[in-house]
Amino acid sequence: MNQTDLRLSLLVELNDEPGALEKALGIFSRAGVNLTHIESRPARGQTFDFYVDCEGERDDPAVARVLAELERTAVKVLVLDRQVVPWFPRHVSELDLVATNTLDAGGALLADHPGFQDPEYRARRAEIDALARSYRYGQALPRVIYTDQETATWRTVYERLSALHERHACEAYRRAVQELAGDCGYGPNDVPQLATVSDFLRVRTGFSIRPTPGLLRSRDFLAGLAFRVFFATQYVRHQSKPFYTPEPDVCHELIGHAPMFAEPAFAEFSQEIGLASLGASDVEVERLARCYWFSVEFGLLEEGGLRKAYGAGLLSSYGELAYACSAGADCGADTTHKSGATREAGVGGGEAAERPAPQYLPWDPEVAATRSHPITDYQDTYFVASSLIDARMRMQAYCRGLPRPFYARYNEATERIWVDRAVRRQPVQT
Repeated sequence: MNQTDLRLSLLVELNDEPGALEKALGIFSRAGVNLTHIESRPARGQTFDFYVDCEGERDDPAVARVLAELERTAVKVLVLDRQVVPWFPRHVSELDLVATNTLDAGGALLADHPGFQDPEYRARRAEIDALARSYRYGQALPRVIYTDQETATWRTVYERLSALHERHACEAYRRAVQELAGDCGYGPNDVPQLATVSDFLRVRTGFSIRPTPGLLRSRDFLAGLAFRVFFATQYVRHQSKPFYTPEPDVCHELIGHAPMFAEPAFAEFSQEIGLASLGASDVEVERLARCYWFSVEFGLLEEGGLRKAYGAGLLSSYGELAYACSAGADCGADTTHKSGATREAGVGGGEAAERPAPQYLPWDPEVAATRSHPITDYQDTYFVASSLIDARMRMQAYCRGLPRPFYARYNEATERIWVDRAVRRQPVQT
């Protein structure tokens, strides 16, 4: 454990008299012990309590001097046990412990997957799965030599989406794609390598990409965002249904997600969700995951009086992108509900289907955190932010109000998470 990770929590009872708190805090200052959190309690008769977290442990010489002096001047001093919280990574290398904890066994395809009965596709998935599972922090990102068939599937998806992006993608996304085309060779003819895109993002916003075999638990995936790490798959969806995938694949990751991480406001927005998830309860992680779903995956912006997509679930789905941005295309004054129906080709590219127009709500994390959503069908509700900065600021305000067990901050120089409280992590779940 890094020395700066050590915390000690104290409950100090003082006489309720002028200058009592200032005198007590001066003891820490004179001993050179850094305070990370102070919390007072109302007076009880002639005394009052305050809680303090400081760097160090009980047997550190400086801390021992503080305790000895407090015990002489305070009414009572208690050393509190560390608060037990769900496990979370403290250093970016600890993402190794959760990066392969995929839902539904990762590469073990379910019966309704388009590639379930294709032994060649299953073998290919197992090969790419093994690359992600063997990756460790500090290594070069694994490169995949994509087959002609995989490249053809990428080309089909990329070309179909590009035309829609010109009309329906937000300005930040379109700008990033142009830069990716020039710097990383983004285009229809080759599937970009995670390593190349990761290097591009790191220079612009400090975000990087890390391979994963499949869909992760919300807690583990969001923890990566706290370190400005985006977990991404490298396999390509089955060629029989190029416009449908029941799981994230490299088309979804690199066409939908990656360009937005080049935008500073979006990067900060994403990291804010990640930091708030660290050590949070299962209930709060679920609420944050819903906020992520309605923003990073299916979020809309208002630009020039029109709705534009910034969510990856929209930007990588030609059917839903048109559905979400075309229904009642002018934002107008009413963004709460549109009546009537729309006819859009489904993500599978089959017959056009008549769908009721979706509901549009102003972006509000408090509301988004409580709403359920479909997983395998078009969304019936979309949240619209006035800008990426507006989306970020509202998310930051929401996170500040959460009942968090501690305040977390990422130190980019050390690649460590700093916390202001004395906590003990439960054993990692595998």
